[in-house]
Amino acid sequence: MSLATMTIREKDQMYRLIISQLLHDGYHEVAQQLSKIVCVVPDCPPSDRLQKVVQLGLRAEPDRHAPISISDTVAPATSIDLDFDTEVQSQAPEAAQYETCYVTAHKGPCRVAAWSKDGQLIATGSSDASIKILDVERMLAKSAASAPTTDTVESHPVIRTLYDHVDDITALDFHPSWPILVSGGKDCTVKLFDFSKSTVKKSAKSIQEVSPIRFTTFHPCGDFLLVATEHPTLRLYDVNTAQCFVSCHPNDQHKGMLNMMEYSPLGNMYASCSNDGAIKLWDGVSNRCINTLKDAHGGSPVCSVRFSRNGKYVLSSGKDSLVKLWEIGTSRTLITYTGAGSEHMKTTTQAVFNHTEDYVFFPDEKTLSLCCWDSRNAERNKLLSLGHNNVVSCIIHSPTGPGFVTCSDDFRARFWYHRTDAN
Repeated sequence: MSLATMTIREKDQMYRLIISQLLHDGYHEVAQQLSKIVCVVPDCPPSDRLQKVVQLGLRAEPDRHAPISISDTVAPATSIDLDFDTEVQSQAPEAAQYETCYVTAHKGPCRVAAWSKDGQLIATGSSDASIKILDVERMLAKSAASAPTTDTVESHPVIRTLYDHVDDITALDFHPSWPILVSGGKDCTVKLFDFSKSTVKKSAKSIQEVSPIRFTTFHPCGDFLLVATEHPTLRLYDVNTAQCFVSCHPNDQHKGMLNMMEYSPLGNMYASCSNDGAIKLWDGVSNRCINTLKDAHGGSPVCSVRFSRNGKYVLSSGKDSLVKLWEIGTSRTLITYTGAGSEHMKTTTQAVFNHTEDYVFFPDEKTLSLCCWDSRNAERNKLLSLGHNNVVSCIIHSPTGPGFVTCSDDFRARFWYHRTDAN
């Protein structure tokens, strides 16, 4: 429908949606000016209704891929909330109850991995410049006692092997809705792969940076991509146009090399951490830094930041071998998880929640084992020997079930899972 064929009422409704979206995104002056020009009465409250309408329209376009359907087995939206459930008795397995179900090998140190949002796929990256995408159900079937011994293309857990980088793979993330994997490497490039086609080996789109890539992560809507390089300035890219945005205030940026970023579940905020020892919280709309937690780990580099599902807390880890739970509203440390490794770690390793956020997992660099704490009271549980013969540089946990992946400099990535009669 064109503007010429729209009725006055339809035009008025369209303008109201636009003004509401501008108010919702924080552009109050622009919204007020537009409201005066088009004479919309009454005033519009902030709303993201237009955004939802556009998303529905884009999905209906014939030349767009169908979104990946989320599995019905997604874990309940449980999350840690210390205001209400400090004495909750968890039904989830602790780390010592997991077992290795599959091992995949690269030709170089394996230092990064990512899990798809529906919990069905895992990607691993290596310094051999290759990326493997593995199917979770196939790995579980292959490790089952009743699984056949024959190995066919249809049953092999590695469903894709991608080659388009010329140096170490350092960053991976799955698109939240589409069959797209983003990767970053020491070759200073960010690449987006459409892995829906089995014959695809090369990327569909590439972004050239000036420094080696450290980390990448999608916005929950999938239209934007945060990129961290060895330069302290954090980049935000529009996925569709590859246009780059940075904060217009230099003081917002970190003072040292970035290690990790993550969006909150709603996408209205994201967190970043750096070798400068700080954790920064950013507004997801204006791209401005809204809070800085200086010396978050006593001046040691901060290795990782993870939001809780309810967006109230951030879990961080540092090279001081400590893991901390921060309350965003008060900028204070609520819990410190202690007892892992040495005081001065060499690797940049993440701490993660399990799929129910009842436990916190963190690799012990000194013993090559996995530390596990009760997330609510910091009680330490049994260690799990990870079976690697070199340091574990990456750990990721499934968002939907009792599984996690560890990547090591021994060239291997191990898939761990807790089997029960139910699963």
